[in-house]
Amino acid sequence: MNSEQMIKEMVKMIHKLSARHNTWQVFMDFVEITAIAISNSVDKHHFKEREDRYLTMIKPYNKEELELMAGLMALLTEALEYYVKNDHFEDILGQVFHELELHNKYKGQFFTPSSVCDMMGKMLMSKEKIQKDIQEKGYISIHEPACGGGAMIFGAVNGAGEIGLNHCKELFVHAIDVDLKCVHMAYAQLSLYGIPAIVIHGNTLSMEEWSRWYTPVYFVDGWQWKRRRVKVSDDACLSEVIAEPIEKAVIEKNTESEGMDAIKQDIPAFEVEANGQMMLFS
Repeated sequence: MNSEQMIKEMVKMIHKLSARHNTWQVFMDFVEITAIAISNSVDKHHFKEREDRYLTMIKPYNKEELELMAGLMALLTEALEYYVKNDHFEDILGQVFHELELHNKYKGQFFTPSSVCDMMGKMLMSKEKIQKDIQEKGYISIHEPACGGGAMIFGAVNGAGEIGLNHCKELFVHAIDVDLKCVHMAYAQLSLYGIPAIVIHGNTLSMEEWSRWYTPVYFVDGWQWKRRRVKVSDDACLSEVIAEPIEKAVIEKNTESEGMDAIKQDIPAFEVEANGQMMLFS
């Protein structure tokens, strides 16, 4: 199947689940269950609260419906892998969201078309500036204060890829959204694309934070250490200089220790398939 066929199949499966459940709730549950399953494979600091949440969420669904949920997750992974193999990243869940016509639930909530995101990503990526950041820090940072499903981030990643950057090794994403559904959508896709990122459920304007989600690659490749090691000078990456106080300010007192908890966590060991693909789920 190509990507369009996989998206249509995901929509079909969600409609099937909607026979006994509200379509909006099915989509919400699917993206959160997927996010929790990924998070709990690496983030032991939040494991118990998220596992308890997961067990509560699956109660309304019977065995056949849970198998459909698992099938949806597999199909999402396959669709994202299709784009990775073609060196192009897109917001698949945003497309599913629109195909289900759920954007009418809250007036005015629309996800930016991928063509617009790609155009903006190309405009933002200055090869000279990026090469300087790579030489000084070893990576560039993308900071998205209202990430949605991640479409604008993926446009930037596509732009970075066109000038030769490795999205797993030379790029770090810091994303925030006030809508928890969007946080789960962005987190799941960033994780499955293999992009090192922290996705925060928070309000960029009021500097409030309610939860944060670390992608598997963030731990596996030691990004918690890379980011501590880098000292940003006045001439270095401007986005990092601007974002650093924002990231510090957004963390409430009761989560101030969480940054250190992320650093203290052991790097998880994963099985690797014959083709080199990391297995998050066994």
